[in-house]
Amino acid sequence: MYTLLRPLLFTLDAESAHHLTLESLQLAARAGLAGACTSRTKAATRTVMGLTFHNPVGLAAGLDKNGEYIDALAALGFGFLEIGTVTPRPQPGNPRPRMFRLPAARAVINRMGFNNHGVDALVANVLRARFRGVLGINIGKNFDTPIERAVDDYLICLRKVYAHASYITVNISSPNTKNLRQLQQTDELGQLLAALQMERERLADQHGRRVPLALKIAPDLDPSQISAIAGLLVTHHIDAVIATNTTVARDAVENLPHGAETGGLSGAPLTTQAQSVTAQLAAALTGAVPVIGVGGIMNGADAAARITAGASLVQLYTGLVYAGPALVGDCIKACTSTGS
Repeated sequence: MYTLLRPLLFTLDAESAHHLTLESLQLAARAGLAGACTSRTKAATRTVMGLTFHNPVGLAAGLDKNGEYIDALAALGFGFLEIGTVTPRPQPGNPRPRMFRLPAARAVINRMGFNNHGVDALVANVLRARFRGVLGINIGKNFDTPIERAVDDYLICLRKVYAHASYITVNISSPNTKNLRQLQQTDELGQLLAALQMERERLADQHGRRVPLALKIAPDLDPSQISAIAGLLVTHHIDAVIATNTTVARDAVENLPHGAETGGLSGAPLTTQAQSVTAQLAAALTGAVPVIGVGGIMNGADAAARITAGASLVQLYTGLVYAGPALVGDCIKACTSTGS
């Protein structure tokens, strides 16, 4: 079905196609037709971060920023969903156009800029959803919050989503918020993680449960930076690391239409880079912190390779643009065959 629909969707600009696809999926769910999209692939459950996942294939953050389509997306058969990135206050993001398909490379460039309705709206949407599976909530900072005050924004979001999330992801790696990736530097990251860990412990006492924290990092890191981040994850008792966000590299697409657009590049050109970071993290962490692999997973073989590289779970986004919902089942089957 998606193979037939994709040429029509690709006549629209990427952001319009994105919204049309989600609205169509929502209508299908409300009409009771969503089951037709669900993957029938059986997979053994697995435990990661102390949580039980039906299968190891999840939805990456960014596709449903406001948690408006949780139930519809759950119908695709994911083992878990991650919504956001959400910020304390609503913000429009960068001016359109801000999302570009590069079909020849099976890639997307986006410079969305954390466009979202704010954390209160996201929480309201989560409360309306019927989904009771594993739900991650990805948090960030507002674009106009000075970088030296970024921790305040993360703490605001942490407090507001804590009671409603299965796990919470701290996004410090989007290239589309000015200076955000500076938080990956050792000193800044250590301070941020210490503050979040301290607040998490307070919230755990308040709510009677300890919600896992994950950190999402960029692919554009050298081995020494990856090693330093691995050390901080262990020191500050972070429960998982998500590798990776989009890349600012353009070597693979610089001569293609839209290849010079600013923003983060995702899709097939990111596959090797993201897998390398996954493998480096897995080697550095030696099982102390699980790795969730994302970035350039375009088919089942890519998902299986990420598990082989050391990931415990994988997430999809851009691959869905090119392969459609069938990608979920393909990846579940491949990961289940590979094991973890």
